[in-house]
Amino acid sequence: MTHAADAGSAPPSGTSGPITTVLDRIEEIARQERPSAGEIVEAVGRRSHVTLLLVPALVVVTPLSGVPLLSSLCGLSIALISLAGLLGRRHVWLPGFLTRQRIEGRRLSEAVDWLRGPVAWIERRTRRRLPRLVNPPFDRLLLGLCLLCGLAMPVLELVPFTSSFLGAAVALLAISIIVRDGLFASLAFAVIALVIATPVVLLTTGGA
Repeated sequence: MTHAADAGSAPPSGTSGPITTVLDRIEEIARQERPSAGEIVEAVGRRSHVTLLLVPALVVVTPLSGVPLLSSLCGLSIALISLAGLLGRRHVWLPGFLTRQRIEGRRLSEAVDWLRGPVAWIERRTRRRLPRLVNPPFDRLLLGLCLLCGLAMPVLELVPFTSSFLGAAVALLAISIIVRDGLFASLAFAVIALVIATPVVLLTTGGA
């Protein structure tokens, strides 16, 4: 897996960070009436596995997650992108039934606008911290967690907000690898633990 295009540190003031750059590329595609998932993938780039992870992860965090089956499709995309990174593939392969999916450009643009505020806030606060959590070989563990989160999304789609939380965790893991900030990996661990603990608590409370 190549990190040259993914790695980086917090952007200097007045410049776009790596996540904002992804949003800008999606925004360009959103000018079309009904862009396909494949067009969005090509705009971001198939060779930058970790950066590409941000696309489905961020989409499922937005209000678009309410679109039927979108969370499942994003989860499968996350799983396949993560697997490609773990296997060291130079390009990400996604099946046709995923890349042919289309979305209204207007709704996609609204989702990007919804994300810009939180993303700008995050990028202003990223810096190199807790390097052991994001440097090899632990970066592969983070990709493995992204893979598991992606696989869980189709299973848990009917559980309210679960896919959005898992998408947020994947986004945090991807950000931590891109900017080498282990603090965001730690936040992702906390989100995943919350997702796991919530149904356990509900089942325990309901059975009491």
